[in-house]
Amino acid sequence: MGGIIEVRVATELCAKCFRCVRVCPSKVFSIKKDNDGNVSVVADTSMGCIACGHCMDVCEHDAVVHSSFELSARHGVNRYNLPAADALLNLMKIRRSNRAFKREAVLDDALDRIVDAATLAPTATNARELSFVVVTAPERLHKISECVVKEFSDMRKKLTNPFLRPFLRMVAPDLIRYANVFRRIENAYKEGDDQILRGATAVILICAPRKARFGIHDANLAYQNGSLMAENLGVSQFYTGFVCSAINRKRGRRLLKEMGIDGEVKAGMALGMPSFYYPYYLDREPVKVTKL
Repeated sequence: MGGIIEVRVATELCAKCFRCVRVCPSKVFSIKKDNDGNVSVVADTSMGCIACGHCMDVCEHDAVVHSSFELSARHGVNRYNLPAADALLNLMKIRRSNRAFKREAVLDDALDRIVDAATLAPTATNARELSFVVVTAPERLHKISECVVKEFSDMRKKLTNPFLRPFLRMVAPDLIRYANVFRRIENAYKEGDDQILRGATAVILICAPRKARFGIHDANLAYQNGSLMAENLGVSQFYTGFVCSAINRKRGRRLLKEMGIDGEVKAGMALGMPSFYYPYYLDREPVKVTKL
């Protein structure tokens, strides 16, 4: 999205359906009427075009000319070829955080498809500031787990410090209970049981610049896309919550720098081929839905 964005409407092709006017989130397009009463659509990028492409995708007459996109990059949509609603809902129902992995590696083609799906998620103001890091090298996966365990060890020592504990009970009571969790993870890791990545053969880290205002929101939208694609491909995954809570701290930042990763990890998933699939899914407790 770098450089000056130029948008214009080819008057000779415009059918005056005004779809571009209606869909543009930045109000770049407007309807103009001349002294003779003739109506046309004009574009003014000073309004702040975010290069979302809505205008080009909605125009059936190729009338929108946009400097950020070539017509060759646009593809027709066959809405009759989309997954049935029941099939899509069923995929969501059977998606699980399956941590029982085989030693078998996830195929590169599957990882590519999962990342592709994640990149298609919407981002705030179409900023598209996310970057994706796919980690499959065993030694790097080990370093991620080791880094998180060490960070948790440091945090546990602070949480159990007799001088800090009374203060923490007041300002972060929910955090205190994690002291035992961190101790369990640390002890298990020493015994060869990695409770961080659980034997995953791949990790996808979803990163954003440190100052990205909506980085964590964008990353989690990307995660949802990627996780559904993983389920569809028969690849098991779980959200790397422990990694996300530790990897942006001091020790983790050193590791990210060592791995050539810029910015912060905002979301991520650990992946592997499942030792088994779940043959059932349970109905979930109904949640409160308010219709106004």
